[in-house]
Amino acid sequence: MTSLLAQAPSATDAMDALLEASRSTEVCGTEPSWICERLLDWTGSAGLASASVWIVDKPLTVLVILLLTVVARRLMRRAIDHMVERIASDKKNAAKNEAARTAEAGRAWDPDRLAAKMSQLRERTERASQRAKTLGTLFKSVATTIIWAVALMMLLGEFDVNLGPLIAGAGIIGVAVGFGAQSLVRDLLTGVFMLIEDQYGVGDVVDLGDAVGTVESVGLRTTRLRDISGTVWHVPNGAIARVGNMSQLWARVPLDLDVAYDTDLDEAMAIIKRVADQVWHEQGENTTVLEEPTVAGVQAFGADAVTLRVMVKTEPAEQWATARLLRKRVKDAFDEAGIEIPFPQRTVWVRSGEPAAGDSGRPVGAFETAASPMEADGADSDGADGDL
Repeated sequence: MTSLLAQAPSATDAMDALLEASRSTEVCGTEPSWICERLLDWTGSAGLASASVWIVDKPLTVLVILLLTVVARRLMRRAIDHMVERIASDKKNAAKNEAARTAEAGRAWDPDRLAAKMSQLRERTERASQRAKTLGTLFKSVATTIIWAVALMMLLGEFDVNLGPLIAGAGIIGVAVGFGAQSLVRDLLTGVFMLIEDQYGVGDVVDLGDAVGTVESVGLRTTRLRDISGTVWHVPNGAIARVGNMSQLWARVPLDLDVAYDTDLDEAMAIIKRVADQVWHEQGENTTVLEEPTVAGVQAFGADAVTLRVMVKTEPAEQWATARLLRKRVKDAFDEAGIEIPFPQRTVWVRSGEPAAGDSGRPVGAFETAASPMEADGADSDGADGDL
């Protein structure tokens, strides 16, 4: 308004400009559109200019908003599809490398067993792909909802709907939900990232801090696993501070074995190495050793024994069966070689309820045993010492 008055060459022109601006504001509003102003200038018809707002201006604005909404939705869906494809591609490449390693190591395996291993790898790859697709669908739904909600508010604003109460109400509801369901939101977000990173899946043996067991179900909010005693644990994903997956790619057995201090350590380590190599060459169904076992050497000096350590790399989830088999075979080999596995020895005195009486009539002490007549003479029939 001030600029129009300043540009006017005379007071009359300034008054005409002021009247024209007032009329334009009255007909087209405080923020007149270009079409309304042009029609008002060209035709001088207030009705036609006012009608153009609803005939041309508003529909054109709505059309532009809808077109931008569709374009934004399509771009967002493409970005999500690209992210899902990248995640699936990374998982497939890792699965191919693992399959190649398994095929190389499985040349000496039974064909049925090798086929079962490859089937497990394919199932794991398919599981990762399905997870990525599920997350992609979830992200698309969330992105579509947000984009259309923003578009709806913009459309309501174009039709002069007061959005202040609506936005204030939505903000209050959002704050209430944020405080009341923050643990649920944390569980969902943690579950989403856990699925993206494929930290564990059904059948994996995991340590979640509060629970250790085999995973039976994985969801966006909770994880269900069963421990060795059969107890089923339902762990909220938001409560998982760290994950230890004991059945992914490969595992290692650090097996500590005790021998007496007077044992020839070189001989003992040679026996352990021989037994471990036998297990490696056998390649049992549940005791698959991936690399040549390594005897690390002396691990510790204990109060009763010297500790020797052997390291064995196995297939995932086979470390426990391999350790049990190694312990049994090392024990048998030590027995054949005369190598002692030391253990603490103690003398236990048993107190009877009532003191017994000896032949002399003297009551036997609470921690003594009644002597037989032969023991009273101080020797057994074969001349051996009669003390226990």
